Amino acid sequence: MDFLSPTSLAEALAAKARQPEAVPIAGGTDVMVELNFDQRRPSALLDLNRVAELSEWTVAGEHIRLGATVSYTRIIDELGTRLPGLAMAARTVGSPQIRNRGSVGGNLGAASPAGDTHPVLLATDAVVEAVSVRGTRMIPASEFYLGVKRNALAADELIAAVHLPITSAPQQFAKVGTRNAMVIAVCSVALALHPEQGRVGAALGSAAPTPRRALAAEAFLSAELGDTGQWSAPRPLPGSVVTRFGELVAQAAEPIDDVRGSAAYRRHALAVLARRTLDWAWQDYLRAGHGGE
Repeated sequence: MDFLSPTSLAEALAAKARQPEAVPIAGGTDVMVELNFDQRRPSALLDLNRVAELSEWTVAGEHIRLGATVSYTRIIDELGTRLPGLAMAARTVGSPQIRNRGSVGGNLGAASPAGDTHPVLLATDAVVEAVSVRGTRMIPASEFYLGVKRNALAADELIAAVHLPITSAPQQFAKVGTRNAMVIAVCSVALALHPEQGRVGAALGSAAPTPRRALAAEAFLSAELGDTGQWSAPRPLPGSVVTRFGELVAQAAEPIDDVRGSAAYRRHALAVLARRTLDWAWQDYLRAGHGGE
């Protein structure tokens, strides 16, 4: 097995172009597990740890450009107030050691349906910046996930960064697991309020072949809040609205039975998580005094 260790993004892209089969590795929290269990035996590893350009985040207008190897710990410590939903998801990832090594770029590259950050990226309309020697492509998160552990990257592309909108509006993330820490999600839900656009973003994870948006739930809640003038004059939401939102999130799933939970349990849990995240986000919106009454 070849071990490629570039020191710049240009070198990394050149190496990936020469050996498109090379598997990128930074934190190694997914790749090393597969290697240790002999689930993958690539001809080459492309070490990105010395590529400084990938470990930086910057403000670009109303967005954060988050480098692919910025760790979960840094997201929590440095971006918690500007990317609240992503920071919430990052806090649920593994152990402190995993959070110190793992990154959103690695989560995207693995493209596991159970990846914790995926629902947040979908709910917040994140965009993946893919680069190669041929140039740069901007891929909406909604178009990035193609199947179980399959993504939209070309063979010679690397993930350079993820672009997420800076927001002061409430966001929430919640997941169910077999224990409270260091656990793969049985299912998860992310919710993002977009009051300036008069809409809601909602997405689920670990309950379909890919992470996915709950489009019918988004449309229902966005219409309900708009039709009742709640964005400018928020009031407590009727229980029927919260319940229906949960039902629609659960209906967006395509779960299976596996060792972590049954399909029926996942649907039930998704409805519960959706109701909870909506309640938490809307309470935050009310407390912030958006629009007043």
